[in-house]
Amino acid sequence: MVKEEEIYQQHADLCKMLSNPIRLKILNQLREGEKPVGEITTSIGARQPTISQHLGTLRRLGLVDSRKEGTNVYYKISHPKIMKACDLIREVIFEQISKQQELGKGGGASDKK
Repeated sequence: MVKEEEIYQQHADLCKMLSNPIRLKILNQLREGEKPVGEITTSIGARQPTISQHLGTLRRLGLVDSRKEGTNVYYKISHPKIMKACDLIREVIFEQISKQQELGKGGGASDKK
């Protein structure tokens, strides 16, 4: 049986993995399905070694799978639920931004007396 402390550690490790904007962009690129490294690199606009390094990190944690075909390496998301988690986080961010903007609009009138 997995101990609760191990679950917290794995949760923290996963959150650390998702704390990098390039890795989030890569996952978003793979949302539609399997893609070769070159296509991911072009879409994101980063250097190929950088993308490959991040893909390797994502693969080690089990978030993406890879397969080689000729000279191309293709990647896909291993667990589609990870994109649901990312989408939920983005929803919270957009709600926070919206709330901050609303507070900013209303705050000016009540501050002046």
